[in-house]
This record gives sequence, structure tokens and C-alpha cells, in this order.
Amino acid sequence: MTVFGCRSCDATLTVPLSRVALPVHADQKYGNGPGSLAPALEPGTFAVNPLPSGPPWRRWAELEAGEAETLGWYAPRFSISAGPVDRVLLAPGDVRGAVIDLARVGDSGCCGLDGGEPNMVCLTCGTPVAIRIDDCGLRQAIWLDPRTTRVIEDGPGPHPVLDWADLIDQRPGIPPSEPGGGWHPMWAATAASALAHLLAASGGDPILIPEHQVAEVFRSTLGRLVGPVGTRPERTLVLAGPGLPDPDGDFALIPEHPQTGEPWPVAPPTKPVPLAWDSWRHLAFHQTPKPLGRSAPVPPEALPALLPGYRFEPDGHIFLSVLARLPEVRQPQLRAIYERGRPYNYTSYVF
Repeated sequence: MTVFGCRSCDATLTVPLSRVALPVHADQKYGNGPGSLAPALEPGTFAVNPLPSGPPWRRWAELEAGEAETLGWYAPRFSISAGPVDRVLLAPGDVRGAVIDLARVGDSGCCGLDGGEPNMVCLTCGTPVAIRIDDCGLRQAIWLDPRTTRVIEDGPGPHPVLDWADLIDQRPGIPPSEPGGGWHPMWAATAASALAHLLAASGGDPILIPEHQVAEVFRSTLGRLVGPVGTRPERTLVLAGPGLPDPDGDFALIPEHPQTGEPWPVAPPTKPVPLAWDSWRHLAFHQTPKPLGRSAPVPPEALPALLPGYRFEPDGHIFLSVLARLPEVRQPQLRAIYERGRPYNYTSYVF
């Protein structure tokens, strides 16, 4: 198990935790409330962001030549973080021995805490140790500050690492629609990341998607970004992963292990396109039910849409962030797609 504590006084700050991969929706903002989004992590787990995050921020125009690439950015941003690396993400209920300090709560939030600066302090010594976030449209989260916290116990955690077969059985994925009928925010995030990786792998060429449900998620957005299939040589995107046959396509939508972050391996020349497990699992194994009493197969074009009447919109902020960290974005065609975010200071995207 891993337990985090205060660097100043060694007081315990968390329950025992197991490490998992940092989800792509860790710092997602989706809509404008009312209320915050569900936590990105399950109770009893933590994830580490290896990249700089949070304030202070540096304007892109102020960076020296080559500095952005050193920091892992390959396309312009309005600003980039110069904050600490290795911030630790927790579910809010897993914190112990730390409290919100009202004197450190800024006034930039709307209906809650926006987490610009550390707003939680160690209950024992008063050291600022974490950021609490619960503002409208943001993921509920605790981010431990690596400058003032550290690991005080380390070992096997409460959640053992599952193999791929156990993942299929025990983690069935998340449906794309919420009970109210809208798209699930996590799908907007995971699809946005996969879309950026698909563009990088394909060079921005049109993609043919044979699987009906995969096409429901990606085809419309791809068509708006790169044009319809048929205008240039077509290549195919298929599903690949545990429990599925070897891929027979140019690109394979593969799962990432939710605990280790390991991608499912595919053999060249097929190029992998990573997708978060909870979305991939649903696409790979969820079958649209046949109409009652019908034994004949239903052609794909006659199947119901995942969400009739709602056009799927990937998360524009996550799409731009992921694409900007892929070296392929420097290719002219992909750079042109990326530049459509300029009116929004590279912080959002209208597909």
C-alpha cells in the first residue's frame, strides 16, 4: 500500500492507496454545471501527473527557442504550466489529516473551489499540502503538492493489478450515455484523446470505420476534420485487444490498461490508436440488442444510433492538449487542423 504524508511533520494525509494510470479526464472541464463532475479516480487509488501542472504559467511567446519541445509541446499554446511535476491525484474521500483553509480559498471559483493554488493544509502543522477542486463543471479532486508531501509507506496496495482477462470480467466499461440522455463526459475526454492519436497515426487522411458503434463515435467528427472518405486513398480503423481476433486494418483502436497504463500490443504494419479501457471495453463487447422476435441480422445502417438526436462532440480542450504533445502535429495538414483552435487561445476546439 502507498500512504502519503506531510513533508514537514510526517503526519499521515491519506488512506492506503494503490497506484493507477493517470486518466485522460483527470482535469476535465465539461459544461458549466450545475455541480461538479464525478471524481476521475475510484476510492483507494492514486495517480501521478509526471508533467508540469498548475501555476505559475508562462506565455508561449516568452519561451526560448527549443524550450517548448524540451517540455514536450510541439504546437503553440496560449500559455504552458511551469508548475511542479509529479502532482498526485486522489479521490476526495481518501484524504485524512488535512482541512480546507478558508484563508487560502480564492474568489475565482463559481460555485465551489477551482483549485488554482493549494487550499488545504496539514491539520498537524498547518503546511499547505493539497488542492481541493469541486467547482461546477470540474472533476472533484484532491491534488497533493509534491513539494510539501511525500510517500511515508510504500508496498502492495488494496487493489491488485488485474490481467487483461480479469479486466474483461471485472471492469465492464462505461456506456456512452448518461441516464438523462446526454453523452457521458468521460467519453468526450477519451474519444478526444483517441482522435488526436488517430490523426497523428494517419497524417490526417480520411479513415474508413467498418464497426458500427466505433463509427458512431468517430466518423462524424473525422469527416468534419479531414473530409469524407473517398476523397483520398482510404485506410481502415478496426478494434483490437484482449478477446478479439488479430487486427486486419491499417489502424487498431486498442485499450490502455487502467492500472498500469500499458497499451495492448499490435504487430506492424498496423498502427495502434490508444483508447481508455472503460470506453474500449464497451465498444468491443457491448452488442446492440436485436429487435424482439427477429432472427435475421440487421444491417449497420439500420441499427439505432448510440444517442439519437445528439451529435457527439469530443472534448475540445483535451483534443488540443493531446495533439499538441504529439510530434506529428508539426505536419502541415495536422497543424492546419490544430490551428482552428487559435480563436480560443488553444484551450478549446469547436469541431
